[in-house]
Amino acid sequence: MPRPLRVAAAYGWRLLVVGAAVYVVFIVLGRFHLVTLAVFLGLVLTALLGPLTDLLDRWLPRAAAVTAALLIAILVLFGVLSLLGADVATAWPGLRQVFAGGVSRIERWLEGPPFHLKHGTLAHVQTWISRFVSSNRTSLINTAVSGVGRLAEALTVAVLAVFCSIFFLHSGSRMWQWFGGQLPERGRRPVRTAGRAAWTTFTGYTRGIVLIAATNAILVGLALFVLGVPLVLPLAVLEFFAAFVPLIGSPVALAVAAVVALAAKGPLVALLVILLIVVIGQLEGHVLHPLVMSRAVSLHPVVVALAVVCGGVTAGVLGAVVAVPLVSVVWSVYGALRGEGAA
Repeated sequence: MPRPLRVAAAYGWRLLVVGAAVYVVFIVLGRFHLVTLAVFLGLVLTALLGPLTDLLDRWLPRAAAVTAALLIAILVLFGVLSLLGADVATAWPGLRQVFAGGVSRIERWLEGPPFHLKHGTLAHVQTWISRFVSSNRTSLINTAVSGVGRLAEALTVAVLAVFCSIFFLHSGSRMWQWFGGQLPERGRRPVRTAGRAAWTTFTGYTRGIVLIAATNAILVGLALFVLGVPLVLPLAVLEFFAAFVPLIGSPVALAVAAVVALAAKGPLVALLVILLIVVIGQLEGHVLHPLVMSRAVSLHPVVVALAVVCGGVTAGVLGAVVAVPLVSVVWSVYGALRGEGAA
């Protein structure tokens, strides 16, 4: 048997074994996806609140510092939600009239060049939507009821994530040391090296993506405020959360802002919002990501795009959010173990 064939066969069956092991791991994680998601969110909270907890730990006991950091985070979250609710409630009466006139403006614009739609096309679409809702009322109600169940699952995941984060913040390092102490002596050093590299990369990515998302949200909010587009705060918050999906999240959120601008202010302002999409995309891709993510994540943009697409196809929006940090952590662990082996 030729030597190249023997080498290819040796690599082939080893790759098959590794692939089968990875497949089994993902099957198990998928079966317990709520627990997996809660632990992941707990790690995210730990990465975000770690610096604040360490700062408070200088003046407070560790348990009090963890409690104070979590209370501050909860207060900030509820403060943002209350501002969103107040903004929407205040602007809603005027928005109904603005959007009513905006729909008529869009219809007149679409009837002209270059689209030349027939008069009343949007009215026919609205009529069709109303008939669809009336004829499918039962299925829509069932969907809403199942949505209540999903809400209960989301609340359960959130509570479990906070619970895990409390212990990670309070004694995460001791938990990891205990885990390493249960391993054979020969395997403790590689596990410590891999864990250190994984946590450094994960915290760097998490804090970096939050900084980028906050920067994008502030820029979008200021631009929409200057342009006079309504619902500035909700659209800025939408941009903040959309930025957690690299490459595609921000354009989708800004496309929603462009639709709102088209209905409220007309095609010119909507065109300016579209230009804003291009400018922020260039700023994020060529300035923010290289500056903020260069130390934490060293992945080529093609790898990031493939990871986002594969994660989205596999597990939807959640998969698209988790894919890039997962690939980054795996790559950093591989680099750390390879460097240790070379040493």
